[in-house]
Amino acid sequence: MRIDRFLFFIRLVKSRTLAQSVIEGGHARIDGKRVEKSSEDVRMGSIVALPLQGRVRILRVLSLPQRRGPAAEARACYEELGIDEPKGAT
Repeated sequence: MRIDRFLFFIRLVKSRTLAQSVIEGGHARIDGKRVEKSSEDVRMGSIVALPLQGRVRILRVLSLPQRRGPAAEARACYEELGIDEPKGAT
């Protein structure tokens, strides 16, 4: 599944266009590899790290969603491994 669709379906971003702009910022990674294009694939078991709202979110993909469903359904598709706080935050 494309990374932009995945981020939209799991409700981390409000639109695919927003997901594409986050990815094109050059800071998103899949399994430690920098994501160059929003069409790069995410697979079950992948580790995704990306900056959102001033923090870096790290997720493990548990399943690939078929649609943008309710929040509970979206949360079942990934496991939050951590949120890195920005430097200097208390």
